[in-house]
Amino acid sequence: MSIRGVIFDCDGVLFASHQANLAYYNAVLGKFSRPPVTDSASPAAHLCHTAASPVVFAELLEGENQDEVLAYAATLDYRQFLHYMIPEPGMTAALNQMSQRLPLAVATNRGTSMEEILRHFDLSGYFSTVVTSQDVARPKPYPDMLEKVADRLGLAVSELLFVGDSELDQLAAQRAGIPFVAYKSKLPGCRRVEHYQELQALVEELNSGT
Repeated sequence: MSIRGVIFDCDGVLFASHQANLAYYNAVLGKFSRPPVTDSASPAAHLCHTAASPVVFAELLEGENQDEVLAYAATLDYRQFLHYMIPEPGMTAALNQMSQRLPLAVATNRGTSMEEILRHFDLSGYFSTVVTSQDVARPKPYPDMLEKVADRLGLAVSELLFVGDSELDQLAAQRAGIPFVAYKSKLPGCRRVEHYQELQALVEELNSGT
């Protein structure tokens, strides 16, 4: 097996962002007089951390006019939540080194916030392309955004590696036919890495075709 590009999920892979996600979704829930998500280990918190916003709102704000919910969410300035986002240790140095040898990409169920996040943390220059839920008809776990990354990079899906942390990431990779590695996750049936040094070593191993 040899790879020619690496795709990264955002939440849980580039950043520890549970607090940021909950702060954002709780701001929307509060607007519609719904109780906040306070248990970070709850299914609702997991949904906030992994799913695209329309899916989260449909679940947590069932019964509300979803167009109205999305319209309000679009008015929120995501910059107010950026201080909650913590870059993964060693991430920037690893991206710097890997991007000199391979094209890197982001495939995330985030929407319009992704561009601001990359700009704020000075990461934009490391990625050849960024695909969000705004760019495809179906978010993860569908394969659409991974296939779009492959198309933009001009590579076959089998030539890419997708680094994710959730079952949505794993399913999207399986459906797209892209090799998958789980980052800091106990997902079954896949290779796992616990830190960026380990990920970088794996990428170098796979890139060499050994």
